[in-house]
Amino acid sequence: MLRAQLFISAIVAILFTVATPASAAEEREMKSILVTGASTGIGRNLAETLAQNGYHVYAGARKDKDMESLNAIENITAVRLDVTKQEQIDAVVALIKEKGTGLYALVNNAGIGGGGPVLTTPIEDQTQVYRINVEGVYRVTKAFAPLVVESNGRIATTGSIAGTLTNSGLNAYSGSKHWIEAFTDGLADELSSKGVSVSVIEPGNYQSHIRRSTMRRAFDKIVAAGGEITEQMQKRYDQTAAYELSLKKPDEVSAAYMHALFDEKPLRRYVVTPNQQEQAITISTKVRQLVELNQWGPHSYTRDQLIEMLDKALAETGQ
Repeated sequence: MLRAQLFISAIVAILFTVATPASAAEEREMKSILVTGASTGIGRNLAETLAQNGYHVYAGARKDKDMESLNAIENITAVRLDVTKQEQIDAVVALIKEKGTGLYALVNNAGIGGGGPVLTTPIEDQTQVYRINVEGVYRVTKAFAPLVVESNGRIATTGSIAGTLTNSGLNAYSGSKHWIEAFTDGLADELSSKGVSVSVIEPGNYQSHIRRSTMRRAFDKIVAAGGEITEQMQKRYDQTAAYELSLKKPDEVSAAYMHALFDEKPLRRYVVTPNQQEQAITISTKVRQLVELNQWGPHSYTRDQLIEMLDKALAETGQ
């Protein structure tokens, strides 16, 4: 009789030990995160990272094949989401409400490259970049923020070091990412009283499809106008593809997102670069811009006063 009781007690203990982690995992799965532009690149990497860590992901995609691929991953629910189409945005809001999962966090990741020099780039090319990278972020945030507020959750957006660094070829893209800087600060102020943290993740050059996608759109436009893709154009595309595939996978970007979404003390800005050189040029450009801001007028500051400001800011952030 004693042996039987000991056996039963052992079985109960084992079951309790096994059940405890499962219960914790189930609790974490209650946190749902919407990631726009989850088909490839940073969005796909982040969606997979979140899912692997036990969170439920609503993964935004536009194409059937991408949705099928995403739906095959445990903890991911693919949703058709073109950030320029209000009816699709509204449909996803309705879906989340219907499922009753709530929405803990929104990740504005969908975006495109493109644009170019002001004097030679058609206005419609510039407009397309802003329609997706700016208006799309605004539309999605406006639609899903009320759900995030209900969860006292987080909103994070994919910016870029191109929001600080630019050249003539990046005019529209850099402009859109610079807008995200202001958008993040304004939204953070708006939602600060509602318990929602707002961050921007600013990656450097990591592996993605953004350059290839930009070239593909240009090719499609040429073909639609009756032109042909020359051997030289195809060679350039192949070189671009090889370059993108040679870059580091965006695991470090996903790690920054995980901190922004779940750490007790999320940061406002996360600059994530694959090497010291990209970090150095980004920070030094910000310093140069500070100097330029201080160049003109009767109220500029001395070097010592600027250093005092820098020391104060570093102290406030614990650096």
